[in-house]
Amino acid sequence: MAKNKKKKQHRFWWFVVKLQVFCLCVVATALGVFYFGGYVKDFEDLKKDAIEIVSKTNRDTFKPGQSSTIYDCNGQVISQLRTEKRSEYAKYSEIPKYFEESMISIEDKKFMSHNGVDYKAFFRASAAFVQHKKITQGGSTITMQLSKNIFLDSKQTVQRKLKEIFISMRLEKMYSKQDIMEFYLNNVYFANGYYGVKAASRGYFNCEMKDLTLSQVAFLCAIPNSPTYYDPVAHPDNTITRRNLILKNMYEDKVISKAEYDKAIAEQITLNRPENTSIKKNNSLDTYSIYCATRALMEKQGFEFKNEFSSDIEQKEYNKMYDEAYNTCQKELYAKGYKIYTSFDLNKQEELQNSIDDGLKNFNSKTSDGTYEMQSAGVCIDNKTGYVVAMVGGRKQDSTSYTLNRAFQSFRQPGSSIKPLVVYTPAFERGYSPESIIDDHKFEGGPSNSGDSYYGRVTIREAVARSLNTVAWQVYDDITPKAGLSYVKNMKFSRIKKSDETLATALGGFTIGVSPLEMAAGYSTLENDGSYRQPTCIVRIENPEGKKIYESKQVETVIYKENAARMMTDSLTEGFKVSYGTTYGLGLENGMPCAAKTGTTNDKKDGWFCGYTKYYTTAVWVGYDKPKSVGNLYGGTYPGKIWNSFMNKIHKGLKPENFPGYTHPTGEVKGLKPKEETKTEEKPEAEEENEPEEQTPDNQDTNDNNTQPTTPKQSDGQQPSGQQTPDNTGNGNNGSNGNNNGNNGGSNPQPQTPNNGQTTNQ
Repeated sequence: MAKNKKKKQHRFWWFVVKLQVFCLCVVATALGVFYFGGYVKDFEDLKKDAIEIVSKTNRDTFKPGQSSTIYDCNGQVISQLRTEKRSEYAKYSEIPKYFEESMISIEDKKFMSHNGVDYKAFFRASAAFVQHKKITQGGSTITMQLSKNIFLDSKQTVQRKLKEIFISMRLEKMYSKQDIMEFYLNNVYFANGYYGVKAASRGYFNCEMKDLTLSQVAFLCAIPNSPTYYDPVAHPDNTITRRNLILKNMYEDKVISKAEYDKAIAEQITLNRPENTSIKKNNSLDTYSIYCATRALMEKQGFEFKNEFSSDIEQKEYNKMYDEAYNTCQKELYAKGYKIYTSFDLNKQEELQNSIDDGLKNFNSKTSDGTYEMQSAGVCIDNKTGYVVAMVGGRKQDSTSYTLNRAFQSFRQPGSSIKPLVVYTPAFERGYSPESIIDDHKFEGGPSNSGDSYYGRVTIREAVARSLNTVAWQVYDDITPKAGLSYVKNMKFSRIKKSDETLATALGGFTIGVSPLEMAAGYSTLENDGSYRQPTCIVRIENPEGKKIYESKQVETVIYKENAARMMTDSLTEGFKVSYGTTYGLGLENGMPCAAKTGTTNDKKDGWFCGYTKYYTTAVWVGYDKPKSVGNLYGGTYPGKIWNSFMNKIHKGLKPENFPGYTHPTGEVKGLKPKEETKTEEKPEAEEENEPEEQTPDNQDTNDNNTQPTTPKQSDGQQPSGQQTPDNTGNGNNGSNGNNNGNNGGSNPQPQTPNNGQTTNQ
């Protein structure tokens, strides 16, 4: 027994010896690669560069003062992103001790003793990164954070990290700990445009730093770790949770007493944001420009954007990485004095704003904070370039409260305006054509048409003009919801869920919804012969010296086949020409060819009008932030009139330009010349003026649909390619899924408008 034990010990020690030899070999190899692979020079260059950078600094280097500027398409200044001036700088002696103690307790416990780098924490974080393939622990000291904020970008590279270390070590030699803490507290980002403790104190509590309580100081110090997640305006509960953690750390570090801790934990935090220090949030151009510019910097630094996820866990991890990258790049955007050149046309912007304001001028009710209850949003894209030239996120008003940019931050049910994108254009790729005949009739498990009006055998062209639900339902059933939704997913519609793969989405019944920006981009894709360009307003970004650091490149991605997109455009022109069309009477002046589709949801809670010419695409939404019925809200009423007013203004002086024709499956080339108005003696007009309200299936919450819809056929009697004729025993289709659970998911760090569990019927 003793012999076996001795043998095991011998084996163990022999294993230890071999392990040590192996480690020495690895170290020796690494050193060999380092010295003979040319890395010594790189290492020395980084160190030399860091020393040179710090040697050129003085105290003014750390005083916030550079403002990033946003320009329109003509080089005219739209706004500046920073309002905090050098007068906002606070000297170390002015800053309450609680700020320093809070930051040290939560961010860098060894701040007073290290030389700029906490090696133990750094290597612990590095080991965790290697193990988990992602950042799970922080290894940066306060000095390193200062170095990154002032001198470096946010690229995650070994070279940048080494440079950050060298700069930090040099700063510690050149400046005192009090100096470094002063610099840090004046440059750290506190969300909502506030840099530094003085600006944050005034911006959130409307008071001087000396008047803050311990609890308020800890609350503010909770923000910088992740200004998006701990934003006290958007996520106050998250901020409170981290405040409590900071107070706990301070108590355990013995910098506050038990009595101070108990009092601070019990204190209720109430924000008091004065008008004169809050960053304006109700400017549509500012919010979208900042959003696009931030994402441009993320793209430049290699961030990979995603809209689809295999699991909730994957999406949660992605959202966390997105928020961190977004926050880092937004800080850079605010602090680096960049020149941001956009595609916005201020004249068109004014026209769109005026059209929305005039279109809703009779709705004057407001919320308690002064925001109009009846709202609208619109987006205009230049079809020649794919850039956004105008965006309005809401009605113009004097309210100083935070205002959502509904044009890209709000997701609503699209009604029938989604049909061209997920039903008909995909169907045209599969053998259908505008002349294909579908039997418009009421069937069990299917939807209803407005006023229970059905027209028998109709072409898809007529079905589009009348916005017939039963036809869209049957075609969607044939191509399948999964196939139809794949097109909008490929156009980066960000709130499409697995639960949307049901027939209800043919009529716009989505779990969450779509934004006006997404709809404008989708319709612009139809005009662009099926090629998608991701919408943005950023043309280029320059540093203060005028050096270009980012330039937008509009990459085209083929979403629809060219002929299918042209068929859809041809069908969307029909509604302007026939008196039963939902877009009838809303065509543009001087014979300007245009194509459009309306959308109206259940109980008239959302109205849409999405349309285009060869020049511009504009999508308009109208409704309440908290959805409720509006008696005469249809796609063709308020949204249609806003669209018509705006598009007429921006097309003045432009020569009418026809859309290209398409090739019919028979080989015949069909153009889009003006047609005579269709006589409607045999088919009555819709009962409602402009656009009738369309109904979702009466049984949409049941699963007993056992009647197979009539199979659509082409006008020449041939089945669309790949389509099978059903037998008489069809297995039925589940007509459920109009319900919205209000979850907005996805990766946008901005707030969302709730849809209140609303379902859609058009």
